[in-house]
Amino acid sequence: MSGETHGNGRPERPVGAGRSGGAGGGSPRAQHRRGDGGGRGRSGRPRQERVSPARLVAYDVLAAVRDSDAYANLLLPTRIERAKLSPADAALATELTYGTLRLLGRYDAIIALAAGRDVAAIDPPVLDVLRLGAHQLLATRVPTHAAVNESVALARRVAPSAAGFVNAVLRTVSRRELADWLELIAEEAGSADAALAAVHSHPVWVIRALRSALEREGRGDELVALLEADNATPRVNLAALPGLAADPAELGEPDRYAPTGLTADAPFDLVAANEGRVRVQDEGSQLAALALSRVAPVRPGERWLDLCSGPGGKTALLAAEALAGGASLVANEVVPARAELVRRAVAPVPLEVAVRVGDGRELDPAAMGAEGGFDRILLDAPCTGLGALRRRPEARWRKSPTDVAQLTELQGELADAAFTALAPGGVLAYVTCSPHTAETHGSLGRALARWGDAAEALDTAAVVQQLAEHPLDLAGDGRTVQLWPHRHGTDAMFIALVRKR
Repeated sequence: MSGETHGNGRPERPVGAGRSGGAGGGSPRAQHRRGDGGGRGRSGRPRQERVSPARLVAYDVLAAVRDSDAYANLLLPTRIERAKLSPADAALATELTYGTLRLLGRYDAIIALAAGRDVAAIDPPVLDVLRLGAHQLLATRVPTHAAVNESVALARRVAPSAAGFVNAVLRTVSRRELADWLELIAEEAGSADAALAAVHSHPVWVIRALRSALEREGRGDELVALLEADNATPRVNLAALPGLAADPAELGEPDRYAPTGLTADAPFDLVAANEGRVRVQDEGSQLAALALSRVAPVRPGERWLDLCSGPGGKTALLAAEALAGGASLVANEVVPARAELVRRAVAPVPLEVAVRVGDGRELDPAAMGAEGGFDRILLDAPCTGLGALRRRPEARWRKSPTDVAQLTELQGELADAAFTALAPGGVLAYVTCSPHTAETHGSLGRALARWGDAAEALDTAAVVQQLAEHPLDLAGDGRTVQLWPHRHGTDAMFIALVRKR
């Protein structure tokens, strides 16, 4: 019978899983007899059973991520609002979307065993339905019958002939506990790294990059903890713009490290009530911006630049800090739509921030009102985003090792442009939301070698420790700071401060 196992512990191929194309479970008449999908009403048309709005939203976002390279964190709120979901349904849609994207690799390995075929042989819309169903069965409290029935109903909407196949595969998935499935997919993997990749749902190349970064700190034994942190749902973190919003302790629970950060029970209500003076921002991003603004006391008249500013979270925090210290701020962004996001982000700050649209490698400080150069420059360099996988889980499936070479070249060109635009005595903050050593120590080290005696690497760790509310567990030589989700509860931000002599 479907779902039973052979003596080797592998699940037998479920009913319908061997049919061609990954779409079917036999004829519609046979499916109707089995009651597993494909049934027809009196009109002869396929039944259109109701699918919960939350699952429809989650499926639509997964499909957009797959087909259009959409960003789930940008698209999901729009789809939730458009569907007018209740708070409970919005929470379910969010969990289904992010949970499925984070654990997609794990679920594909499980689905392949349950279906008896590689997931590449399953039509993409059907595979997305199966992924959503597997997440409900293995990682939520959704009852088995609801997870299977809703998935079958969803399949009837997006691929009617696959309803029986979806029913058969998910019933096979439901017959084993998660721990048993994890043991099976680890056994099926071809290597230790492949087993880690399947169980913890990270591509093998990402596993190796993260291990290398941790081993550089002498902390290679923390790899599994990091992978688990990447797959955990983070709390929504907020930044209270200093001098414009109330103290974080008055608004919610203050962050452990960032003096501007907090969490709250109803974060989006708090954001709305404060009209942009309180905004969603990871604690690590706040520490990166504050490292630059607080590396030394601000002298009135200083000129600051946020070189790659979109979408504007760090820009808004820098603007508040510049306002308090009497500095000016220019923001540069190469993508016009993202530049508009920067304008919106800084709007609540009563400081005239010039937002320039242009290639950051082609800077003219004089044309930007900084004759003689900028006193402080933030370079939040484009990167693979491997440090924010818990918040942008689809990034792990989009990037590849070939992207790293292209990005490090761009990082080097932007760093050179930023250093050239610095005034003597000015400070550059080189920041990436990636712990990949090629994008962090590699890009920075090559830049410092090019700049030679004109550059002085500052004790970044001392600066960050001084501004943090509590001591941070940091590794390395002090010239750089690497934050980690598993160790600090932040995105894996890399921060390095360099002064121009």
